[in-house]
Amino acid sequence: MHRVTTTRTAPTRTPADRNAVLAVTVFPLLVIAAGATGFFLPGTFAPVTASVPYLLGVVMFCMGVTLTPPDFARIARRPWVVLLGLVAHYVIMPLAGWTIAHVLGLSPALAVGVILVGCAPSGTASNVMAYLAKGDVALSVSVATLSTLLAPVLTPLLTLWLAGHYLHVPAGAMFLDIVKTVLLPVVVGVLVRVVAGRWVDRLSNAFPWLSVAAIAVIVAAVMGNSADAFRTSGLLVLVAVVLHNGFGLFLGYLAGRAARLDHRARRALAFEVGMQNSGLAASLAAAHFAAMPAAALPPAVFSVWHNISGALTAAWLARKPVAETADAPADEGVPASV
Repeated sequence: MHRVTTTRTAPTRTPADRNAVLAVTVFPLLVIAAGATGFFLPGTFAPVTASVPYLLGVVMFCMGVTLTPPDFARIARRPWVVLLGLVAHYVIMPLAGWTIAHVLGLSPALAVGVILVGCAPSGTASNVMAYLAKGDVALSVSVATLSTLLAPVLTPLLTLWLAGHYLHVPAGAMFLDIVKTVLLPVVVGVLVRVVAGRWVDRLSNAFPWLSVAAIAVIVAAVMGNSADAFRTSGLLVLVAVVLHNGFGLFLGYLAGRAARLDHRARRALAFEVGMQNSGLAASLAAAHFAAMPAAALPPAVFSVWHNISGALTAAWLARKPVAETADAPADEGVPASV
């Protein structure tokens, strides 16, 4: 039987979808403003530093309430494709972070920060970027969900392996922190969705903005705590972050191409590999490398940059037609978290 190639029209956007798109479009501007405020007024957000893990928990809870049983069923329907995305994410970004830190000759603190970003799970805005780029949102959600659920094990182990020769990496303590600040909030969010689905639907427009506000405060607090390091190493860190993110987007797309996935799946993998949960990396750096505030600087800069580059890349890809097979799975819309 011949497979018919078609060009699918974009799915109808619901109010929740449009609200999520608006939030992720405004997101870079708010994060830039938060980072600038933290840099120029470092004392303002100093009291918030201790609350960064709780703010991250809010972001992950917002992610959890957007997940539904079909999101987990998709993993079972296309296990090898999701596994490909997961492997690409946890191979490309950690190794790219280690390579960039080595080539640029970063200090131990900055090197650990870059590697920690690379070992984090997929970014919470990656699903929205895939949606804006007319990518495979179902695949994007599946990879992001699985990478987040496996983060308590993979993130500490990969960080210990790649960054252990720079600084002491408390992998056991990191595991417990990720369970408390990532896994538990996501699980609670999923349970709230199951038990109080109607309530969640009524408040769905608020979740993207709650996530945006929490991440902005995290960036402001981390940037304020790392202001001195940014003054001396800001340009070098920016170069490292741009390279890291760029390699992730490019190599993620190439991974999908090498596996002969359709164009929509390739676009999804680009964002799932290139966009990181830098809020988690910033939280871990602040908690476990507090004696070296510069370690939290790369995650803070990454939080700003990957949303700018992601939005620009999504806008560029959205202008290109998407040829796909007629039996390709349809997307149900974009999750409301960012």
